[in-house]
Amino acid sequence: MKHIALIFILILSYSCETNSQNNSQNKVDYEVVVPNLNIPWGFTFLPDNSILITEKEGELIHFINGQKKIISGLPEVTLRGQGGLMDIELHPNFKENNLIYFTYASSDGAESGANTTLMSAEFTGDKLTNKKVLYKAEPNSKKGEHFGSRIVFDKENHVYFSVGDRGSRDENPQDITRDCGKIYRLNDDGTIPNDNPFVNEPNAKKAIFSYGHRNPQGMKMNPFTNEIWAHEHGPKGGDEINIIQKGKNYGWPVISYGVNYSGTKFTEITEKEGMEQPLHYWTPSIAPSGMAFVNSDTYPNWKGNLLVGSLKFQYISNCTLENGKVIKEEKILENIGRVRSIEQGNDGYLYAGIEGLGIIKIIIK
Repeated sequence: MKHIALIFILILSYSCETNSQNNSQNKVDYEVVVPNLNIPWGFTFLPDNSILITEKEGELIHFINGQKKIISGLPEVTLRGQGGLMDIELHPNFKENNLIYFTYASSDGAESGANTTLMSAEFTGDKLTNKKVLYKAEPNSKKGEHFGSRIVFDKENHVYFSVGDRGSRDENPQDITRDCGKIYRLNDDGTIPNDNPFVNEPNAKKAIFSYGHRNPQGMKMNPFTNEIWAHEHGPKGGDEINIIQKGKNYGWPVISYGVNYSGTKFTEITEKEGMEQPLHYWTPSIAPSGMAFVNSDTYPNWKGNLLVGSLKFQYISNCTLENGKVIKEEKILENIGRVRSIEQGNDGYLYAGIEGLGIIKIIIK
């Protein structure tokens, strides 16, 4: 009887182990929802579950009933290096006001080149009306790198948006009298909130909320804590995730976990008093773009996780969070293509914008 009991225990143990392996190895797959997109920089779901999509080249697409409609009324978009038509978000009260917000590279202004601009507009039918420039970073630059840019609203309807350092590493990020290398906060009408951190600083850019950033291309409000989280590109190594706090300095380029693309160092230190440490960083760089928190019951094993897209290695990093830290990463949808944008839809599914492919829905089989 003892031998029979032992055999039964071994069989039961093997069975449990096998089921556990099968459960942990559920296949992550996808289906293409919007095909044939080039660089879907940003996208957002309307209340009717149709999708507004920005193509970097300067097209705003409304995907509805399986068809793409080109929206008219966009401002002139400047294509310059990494700049073009970038992120898009709905106003939290979109059902009442039809307002959308988007960022784009604009050459308006006296100087040559372009810089990142935030605009609001009413989306009615197939066109944009009542367009309003809420903020334009200055001055224009002929450089093609580090435009940012992501948009997010908080619970008080403040709008946050990011602008990269525009390739002027040593001039812009640490200087609050200059635009670029910053995350900004405005009221939804473009006015400056009275409690912005630098409103009383002489010559400061009053819209700045945080500074010392390199090129933030992911930003979301954490639905569990209401904090603003952002990630940004490092150089060679040193991509970061940060929790964005009022008036804080995130250190670029004084502190960094990265080096120059040539391999030489531009700083000897990774921390300094008065500068924030990232809650997570990648070395080597994954070139992060787009991010989404998972708070949907559609993916019960992922609930509470953070998804980050990789442009360089062409996968999505599924980050398990614990006490505000990344404690584990899983690569999903490897070799799918350059992941530009990620959103959780109204239906609870996760969607990603893949360069050269389109908008995909992430499914687990």
